[in-house]
Amino acid sequence: MVDAVMAPSSVSRAAEAAPASTEPLVRVRGLKVTFSTGRQRVRAVDGVDLTLARGEVMALIGESGSGKSVTLRALMRLNPERRTKVEGEITVAGEDVLALGRRRLSQFRGGEVAMIFQEPLLALDPVYRLGDQITEAIRRHENIGRSEARARALALFERVRIPSPERRLDAYPHEMSGGMRQRAMIALALACRPRLLLADEPTTALDATVQIQILLLLRELQRDLGLSVIFVTHDIGAAVEVADRIAVMYAGRIVEEASARDLIRTPRHPYSIGLLKSRAHGALAKGNRLVAIPGAPPDLAALPPGCAFAPRCQLAIDACRAAPPPAIEVGPLHTARCIRTAEAAALAAA
Repeated sequence: MVDAVMAPSSVSRAAEAAPASTEPLVRVRGLKVTFSTGRQRVRAVDGVDLTLARGEVMALIGESGSGKSVTLRALMRLNPERRTKVEGEITVAGEDVLALGRRRLSQFRGGEVAMIFQEPLLALDPVYRLGDQITEAIRRHENIGRSEARARALALFERVRIPSPERRLDAYPHEMSGGMRQRAMIALALACRPRLLLADEPTTALDATVQIQILLLLRELQRDLGLSVIFVTHDIGAAVEVADRIAVMYAGRIVEEASARDLIRTPRHPYSIGLLKSRAHGALAKGNRLVAIPGAPPDLAALPPGCAFAPRCQLAIDACRAAPPPAIEVGPLHTARCIRTAEAAALAAA
């Protein structure tokens, strides 16, 4: 799968699909998300800045625990409020998300922004038929009758290519395969025609063949419906397949952001280079070893004073360990949080 999605045609498609509009749909500035667990405070997201244009697809990539899903949930205020402190600015279509009242927030979720969760079996209600769940979501946001809402649910099942859609509307989630459940989850997310679609590792639990089918479906729906999408994944190959831009996250911060083409061809952060080298790319052949990034992600409750990646970085020097590096512009719309971008470029070329 990874070799297929890393093909040059996929990268060029992503670059060509970039929207011309300069008015952003999503603007995130200085986002910080801190969880309180007893006496311990963990900053899972630390100063994230993001801008997403209308009709654009951005991928957030990184290892588990890097803050990708927390960032995504913050856009819909889905992190538990009682033990979560959110700072910064989140604007969607000019609306301050952090200032929304409960009634408007209920309309905002599903109506303006919708999410595809990683495990649909947990996200879907196990005791309600799929058609009823989608119908209820539509009627909650729009003043239409049950029969009209069910007709739209049927059209959505047909759109996401669920076989025998009329019969599947009356199925329970456990009666569907993993791939079919994920298609139903996509149908539910699209039910109220949102402007922004958030996809939280929607292909992780699926086998390789079904992963490709879901990625192709998401790409088609995004193009046909003009959706803006933020796609969270740890698979850089999947990110290139669907995204116009890629933001690499590590220890709650975006360490590199660029177009899909530039990130693949000219990565400038050692962590991005490590992710690219660690993909399968023929390393599964007999006798070959999969290249791994040494060490493990840091404890977010006890981050080092300098660059969080320094303990694992082969290019690290004393200055890297002294203070967190700033975001440096290394090319057009290409930034990296690293003071050794020139050395990283040489490493990538090697």
